[in-house]
Amino acid sequence: MKATVLGCGRWGSFITWYLAGQNIPVTEWGREGSAALAALQSKRQNEYVTLSDAVSLTSDLGEAIAAADTIFISISSQGLRELATAACALGAADCTVVLCMKGLEAESGKRLTEIMQECGYDPARLAVWVGPGHIQEFTAGHPNCMVIDGYDPALVHSLVDTLKSNLIRFYYGEDIVGSEVGAAAKNVMGIAAGILDGGGYSSLKGPLMARGAREVARLIVAMGGKELSAYGLCHLGDYETTLFSPYSHNRKFGEMLFHGGSFDKLAEGVYTVRAMCTLGERYGVDLPICRAVHAIIYEGAEPLSELLTLFSRKTVTEFQK
Repeated sequence: MKATVLGCGRWGSFITWYLAGQNIPVTEWGREGSAALAALQSKRQNEYVTLSDAVSLTSDLGEAIAAADTIFISISSQGLRELATAACALGAADCTVVLCMKGLEAESGKRLTEIMQECGYDPARLAVWVGPGHIQEFTAGHPNCMVIDGYDPALVHSLVDTLKSNLIRFYYGEDIVGSEVGAAAKNVMGIAAGILDGGGYSSLKGPLMARGAREVARLIVAMGGKELSAYGLCHLGDYETTLFSPYSHNRKFGEMLFHGGSFDKLAEGVYTVRAMCTLGERYGVDLPICRAVHAIIYEGAEPLSELLTLFSRKTVTEFQK
């Protein structure tokens, strides 16, 4: 494998660090004028990782694509369509593309691999890398489990077998719809968890986990995926790092939202909740937690009281809708 990572933020720089640690030749790309790329070029490190001299760094997208047979993309999900279009024109569609990001297109509700296909990429060459894990834990040597999923089982198996290590145990994914939706939706639950933390109701994160997984499972099934995916690594398996970790951007965003403060780092759940509500309406699936988070962020609802209204809903048996 010869790899290029498109994106030099928190997760992109980690992917580069990880691949280099597996002795895979890797080039990392960042946009011209990117402060994150400039920091890596001048110091070969950021607040998360230190890159070896073997890693190539560039702002030339064509150069980055030409250097690889496998491209890993880690940027904000809302910028994927633009980058995918530009990269396709430079030959990226001839490569295997692994999306190392968790989100949905806010306006359309499209999954990220759907966007890639609309931009000219063959689904047989597309995969996603999702699941639990924070960079700070990985770089400290603490292992975790993740999943790679895609449309072509042979590609999934090849990627897992190439990328696995003692630091990350990869599983073979078998449900691209469930893996993408589940991975994106857990960020919405992370925002809700942060609001509960901010309001002093952290014990309610247990019900949030259980009911959130049921909510997402119903949507995955309606979209043609497998119910069990919501209880796997892509969603429920990622809850610990999102609902409880101090490193989670989405949980921190929710906590700051409760306190009326600002949070200047990327919290994908802010965009994903719009897409989730769109999908809920499109597929006729009730998503009460997502609707509550949407009302808080976009409709001015009071954060804690809006979430607590979920506990005054009509009583049903545990596994009813």
